[in-house]
Amino acid sequence: MSRVAVKERHFAPRAAEEFEFREILYSKSGRVARITINRPERYNAYSTLTLEELSTAFRDASFDDSVGVIVFTGAGDRAFCTGGDVKEYAEKYVSYPRDYWKYMSLFRAYIESILNTGKPVVARLNGMAVGGGNESQLACDLAVMAQHAYIKQVGTHVGSVACGGATQWLPLAAGERRARQILMLNEPIPAEQALAWGLVNWVVPSVRRGEEWIEQASQEEIRKAQEGRDGYRIDLSRLDQFVDELARRLLASFPECTRYTKQQLNFWKDLSWHSTIRHGQDWLALHYACWEPLEGMQAFVQKRPARYAMLRELAAEGRSAEFPWGPPLKKCERCGAENLPLEHRFCGICGECLS
Repeated sequence: MSRVAVKERHFAPRAAEEFEFREILYSKSGRVARITINRPERYNAYSTLTLEELSTAFRDASFDDSVGVIVFTGAGDRAFCTGGDVKEYAEKYVSYPRDYWKYMSLFRAYIESILNTGKPVVARLNGMAVGGGNESQLACDLAVMAQHAYIKQVGTHVGSVACGGATQWLPLAAGERRARQILMLNEPIPAEQALAWGLVNWVVPSVRRGEEWIEQASQEEIRKAQEGRDGYRIDLSRLDQFVDELARRLLASFPECTRYTKQQLNFWKDLSWHSTIRHGQDWLALHYACWEPLEGMQAFVQKRPARYAMLRELAAEGRSAEFPWGPPLKKCERCGAENLPLEHRFCGICGECLS
């Protein structure tokens, strides 16, 4: 078949190697783009930089007509993604809550870059999908889960709210009551339960003992495999085979019909997302100036239990549960310093005893 020369296009495809990503891996081959969060030392938690790189990769894959399917995953076999980097939150955003509003703008752009690809996005759940990691896989069109993985939300345990997709989409995927259970209890959802609840499409064996595949691995067998004990190990080869075959099946369709099918299917996701996410962005930024995220993030970083009961007791006693040393209402009569915490006994400027 003869071909006519095509003029230079505004959206000419770029080779994946042209991008100098630092925290993700990106490749394109056989009409499949693969995007991998490459922070296994942080359980593939995304940083601010990661979000920017992910948005760029999804946009490029969306605009590249040689790509028909996008596979999204994490490096290693422990985690698909564990959401935002809590250490970064504690170091950067607790000190500057207004910057969390800016961070959420990047997060919104990242999630919307998945929703707006116009192409099927397959979440390859190679390990746990926790917090924003679960929200990320919910943004995808289809999900294939390794049997050793699990899903979990953590918002109310770390001083945040999972309104970056979980509060919006878990009721759609799992139902109203189950969504409340997941979001209020923050308990892990094993792979088979995630499948039964509609959180993923398929579960694939990933535990082996010697050369034997364990089709229904117990939690104890999963632990042994992750620790490499008693001949058990994690093997993702069947996960990869399944994802590759799924991509092949998805490519056996017309691209424009697939794009518009995705757009139509996104109606309820788009409606719930756009009706709530800007409100959530502002509320979370304001909330970062309060005690709950400070306590939650510090507890996580310090590897200690969060003091939920303490904050509840302070509120029950009519004291401040919003500010660590009470609201800034005191004034020093000696030096005139104002906005001193109500529970401080001495002025932090001149050392005078406060009444």
